[in-house]
Amino acid sequence: MVVDVYNMEGQKVNTVELPPSIFEAPIYLDLMHQAYVRQMANARLGTHDTKTRGEVAGGGRKPWRQKGTGRARQGSIRAAQWKGGGKVHTPHPRKYTQAMPLKMRRMALRSALSVKASEAGIVVVDELRLPEAKTRLMAQALDTLIGDASALILIPNKENYEMVIRSTNNIPDAKVLLANYLNIRDLMVFDKVVMPLSALEAITTHLG
Repeated sequence: MVVDVYNMEGQKVNTVELPPSIFEAPIYLDLMHQAYVRQMANARLGTHDTKTRGEVAGGGRKPWRQKGTGRARQGSIRAAQWKGGGKVHTPHPRKYTQAMPLKMRRMALRSALSVKASEAGIVVVDELRLPEAKTRLMAQALDTLIGDASALILIPNKENYEMVIRSTNNIPDAKVLLANYLNIRDLMVFDKVVMPLSALEAITTHLG
C-alpha cells in the first residue's frame, strides 16, 4: 500500500510504501477484542477491600444468652445482619491481569493497523518538527493534516520530539505516544494515526 507523505503545511512532498506485513495483514477481530480486554483488565488496580466479620472492631461478647429471651440466637453484634457488622460476598484485593502471548498481541496490533490503513487513517509526514513549544502551532498543524479528527501521534523517541510532546499536552483530541508503546486501545480510540517517517521505521522494526 502506497500512501502520500506530507509536510507540516499539508503539502504532498513524496510517497512511501507501507509494509504489507503490517498494514495489509489479515484482520482478526477476535484477537483485537482479546487484546483490548486484556489491556483494560491489566489497567485495573484491584485494591478494593471490605471487612468481614473477623476484621471489624467489637463484637467480642455474646449480646444475650442463647435461650430464654424469646429473641433469635446471636453470637456477635458484628455479624453481617447487624448494623456495623462485617460484609459477606463483597470485594477483596485481587489481580485482574490477563495473559496473552506476545505473538498474538503483535498480530492484534497488525490487524488494527491494517484496519486503520484500509480506512485511510494513516497519515505520514516527512518530519514532525516545531520551532517552539506552542499548543497553537501543533493545533494548526493537526488541523491542516487531519481536520477535526482525533489524532494519535507516534514518535520514535522523546529526545528529538520534546517540542511536539509539550505542544500536544493541552490538545484534548490528540496524544503523543512512542512507536514502541503502540497499543490496541489507542489505535481504537483515535481516528487518525499521524507519524513521521522515522516512526514508521520504528514500527516496522518493532512489528515487522
